Amino acid sequence: MDLLFFIAPLAVGGISAAFAALISVTDRIVNNYGDVVIDINKGKKELTVKGGQPMLFGLAESGIFVPSACGGRGSCGACKVTVRSDVGPLMPTEAPYLTQEEIKGSVRLSCQIKLKQDVEIEIPEELFNVQDYQAVVEKITDVTHDIKEVYCKLPEGKEVSFISGQYGQFEVPPYGKVKERTMRAYSMSSAPSDRNHLEFLIRLVPGGIVTTYAHEHLKEGEKVRIIGPFGDFQVRDTDATMICVAGGSGMAPFKSIFQDMIDNGTITNRDIWYFFGARSRRDVFYLDWLYELDEKYNNFHFVPALSEPQPEDNWEGPTGLITEVLDGYLKEKISREHNLEGYLCGSPGMLDACMAVMTANEMKTEDIFFDKFA
Repeated sequence: MDLLFFIAPLAVGGISAAFAALISVTDRIVNNYGDVVIDINKGKKELTVKGGQPMLFGLAESGIFVPSACGGRGSCGACKVTVRSDVGPLMPTEAPYLTQEEIKGSVRLSCQIKLKQDVEIEIPEELFNVQDYQAVVEKITDVTHDIKEVYCKLPEGKEVSFISGQYGQFEVPPYGKVKERTMRAYSMSSAPSDRNHLEFLIRLVPGGIVTTYAHEHLKEGEKVRIIGPFGDFQVRDTDATMICVAGGSGMAPFKSIFQDMIDNGTITNRDIWYFFGARSRRDVFYLDWLYELDEKYNNFHFVPALSEPQPEDNWEGPTGLITEVLDGYLKEKISREHNLEGYLCGSPGMLDACMAVMTANEMKTEDIFFDKFA
């Protein structure tokens, strides 16, 4: 596969982040703004916040949390709002993340809009219910050589309500050369029935601020800030066959989804195919639990595949890229008695490759669901 396929999204994110940082520093030095008013959803809420800061942060200060997978760096495109007043022309840092339809509809990235005057915006009303939790890390478990399961307990009297498949924003404090608190988005891996805890699977990304902290500094008993839930990645209420594909920490939402389906008794209602791609045996986890589901439920099919199995792995399962394995199963083994729905979680490159395979096998784009984290 063309290396540019994987590098291009990263390059766009890096350039956008650099632009955002330069613009932010210049504006902060030159301008000084007073308070501004943010009118939300035609008067549903009205906030008075300090001017000069990005809208994303001004909203958060007042308890309105717009999703941001990158923590406001301008590299994910998640923090979209509809702006109904003049806030200036579209920034070059926004354009890569907006469709022409969104641009015509006055959609903007809230992390790139400086609050210089009163503004009117529209956001989904479910964001009014997003909560800010001060949790305690109760347990950290190494599930692979580069993925940690982080299990957090909410404060006494606090409960969380989320839909399996959604994500939260996990914040870490300054450390080393990192001078400010930093937040990134991770899917919840715990089941919604566990209302007193939130669990995340955090994979170590070389140079990643939050992942490095989680792997090298985070301790059991430490307090962490978690904001959520966000996202609309959730199981649709249909009888369609679920084609689920993940790799690495993309396991997280599916762990939550499958356990939720067991808890609410819907696990037997439809066929489920779960494809999990990894490089070698050391990158695969929760095998015992997933094979147990495969054995217990006739409609649940677990298909792990290794792209580079090692001799010591003694691997007898499918080999090759998960997209190749998925393509073979869609062509030869998965029944078309019911419609097919796709559920994906992984890197942007993996998601795009899986989308291409699914649509090439006559799955409809509107029936393929995912949250794409940059």
